[in-house]
Amino acid sequence: MNVNEMQAAAEAMLFACGEPLEIERIAEILGIDAENAESLVLNIAAKYDDTNSGIKIVKMDKKYQICTRKEFAEQVRDILDMKKNAPLSQAAFEVLAVVAYNQPITKAYIEQVRGVDCSGVISTLCQKGLIEEVGRLELPGRPLIYGTTAEFLKCFCINSLEDLPDIPELNEKSVEEQQAEIEFDKMDAEAKEAENED
Repeated sequence: MNVNEMQAAAEAMLFACGEPLEIERIAEILGIDAENAESLVLNIAAKYDDTNSGIKIVKMDKKYQICTRKEFAEQVRDILDMKKNAPLSQAAFEVLAVVAYNQPITKAYIEQVRGVDCSGVISTLCQKGLIEEVGRLELPGRPLIYGTTAEFLKCFCINSLEDLPDIPELNEKSVEEQQAEIEFDKMDAEAKEAENED
């Protein structure tokens, strides 16, 4: 397979996949190294830009995806008969910020930061595909931990979490230490409540 054929094959894979695709996977299928595979993808992206195409290739962390340009969002929405998504609430933005900057993170930690129950907001953000369950914390009860998704990167037009703006450090303790303290405090409160009921 020559370079033009490999480039066309990479373009076909990106188009057919419909989801962000890891460059290593493209390289594996084409039988080339990741650096050459990324070069092919960047050439496709440049071709789209040079011809003012309605589509573009976006990078999300170490993955690439073919997407429509945001300038044509209204027309794409109309042809697909899609309703404009309701904007995120202030609470959703706050939870999203807490998750983005502290992930992986527990629900209890999010609620400690915000001072209110966040179950509904977390559920909404999961449904929108902006955050997801990424595992469980190694503590008693094994609470779920959350992180952001590739959809989050795409929606906020950033390539990776390193592109998030810096925030000042508020506490010397690590997020893991703070989350462990919150979980233990929660368990202690539940144990005291159980004792009072007896």
